[in-house]
Amino acid sequence: MKSFLWKFPRWPERGRTMRPIIAMVMLLATAAWAQGPPPSPITLQQAVEIALEKNPLRKAAIADTHAASAGVKEAQSALLPRIVFSETAMRGNDPVYAFGTRLRQQRFTAADFALNRLNTPDSIGNFSTRFAGQWNVFDSFAKYKNIGRARDMQNAASRQLERTDQELVFQVIEAYYGLLLAMREEEVGLQANKTADALLQRSKARYESGLAVQSDFLSAQVNAAGRQQQLIQARNQIAIARAQLSNAMGLAADGVWQPAEALPEATLALDGLGELEQRALVDRPDLKRIASQQSAQEKSVSAAKSAFGPKLNVFAGWEADNPTLFAGGGGNNWTGGVELQFDLFSGGQKAAQLSREKATQDRVNAMRQVAENGVRLEVRRAFYDSDSARQQVEVARVATEQARESLRINQNRYDSGLANITDLLRVEEASRRVQADYWEAVYRYRTSYARLQLAIGALTATSPVVTQ
Repeated sequence: MKSFLWKFPRWPERGRTMRPIIAMVMLLATAAWAQGPPPSPITLQQAVEIALEKNPLRKAAIADTHAASAGVKEAQSALLPRIVFSETAMRGNDPVYAFGTRLRQQRFTAADFALNRLNTPDSIGNFSTRFAGQWNVFDSFAKYKNIGRARDMQNAASRQLERTDQELVFQVIEAYYGLLLAMREEEVGLQANKTADALLQRSKARYESGLAVQSDFLSAQVNAAGRQQQLIQARNQIAIARAQLSNAMGLAADGVWQPAEALPEATLALDGLGELEQRALVDRPDLKRIASQQSAQEKSVSAAKSAFGPKLNVFAGWEADNPTLFAGGGGNNWTGGVELQFDLFSGGQKAAQLSREKATQDRVNAMRQVAENGVRLEVRRAFYDSDSARQQVEVARVATEQARESLRINQNRYDSGLANITDLLRVEEASRRVQADYWEAVYRYRTSYARLQLAIGALTATSPVVTQ
């Protein structure tokens, strides 16, 4: 900055008095630029809304629902007839081809029965225009079972989207409160740093006055250095927590967010464990998804059984054959019919397919039982974690006040020469630890309650843990 001001031209006397002001403004501007843009204020509800709009995991789940909807339309299309148009151009002198082409063009004459013309005909061209249709009228209800299966899979995809939304809400809650916790830990670090500096000044004054030995002063210096290191770590943890919040919202990790609220205590309603387990078994979207998959697999087994039944097909076609593409001069014909098809032997392929579908059905049934047992365990773990955190908040709140008073008493005792530096530093460390434990308990209570709501399938953007 000095070299920069040295390059200014000579100003009048009034301009010289402005130099310090300009230098200060430029210094502040440089400092502001180095610190980057100010943090953007954001509430928990806003963060959740952004995540439900921007997070790529939700976009992937939405894509799955679209694919499942397309699967339903694909299965329904089997109920409709198939109509095909084709245009074919051919030319050749194959005897059979030449004979049949003249018949189709309705240009066959008596002279065409000559042996030479039958055995070695001249080359002939044909432009064939065809419309063909086929309709499977009956296939032992296999199409309807496939449509039902596709609808079940569509419902399963919708349930998966619902569960994805709940998991994203929890990720945002965990990241948001993680950022609040990191900021509270920075506050604890700042307070501990001030306390350590005050202890350092006390010990220095006592050492210089001859009331304490040098080791007390050195211990206070070590303690102050440790508190500075903890403060640096706390500030870096804030940067990491902001990146985690951005990632949870589906945004770039370089976003700078400032929570618009603190990390307060809250009393959240908590039902009984038995009731929570029953709610989870009924409301969990992932269990509903497995139930839909179970129903879909039952229809797959039924469709595999339908393959052993008869099939009834209706078909028809119309064809125009002309010697040239646009001039016409040919003939046309049509055909139609009904076909009843029944497979007498297929080498065991259908039986193997039915066995595979039944085995898959058994696996889905077993996985549903595994999922239900896992949900019960997840609800119990989240319930006890939430209850434990709630009690720890109450204990830590009382311990914080006691630790603060104990620190004040020991500081007075140290100033009076009734306590040594070791006891004072031990009490100071306990006070800092108790404050950190208190905010950790508040954080755990919030997040464990959110995890419990996630476990029972009730966590949404309007849940109390988000709005309160």
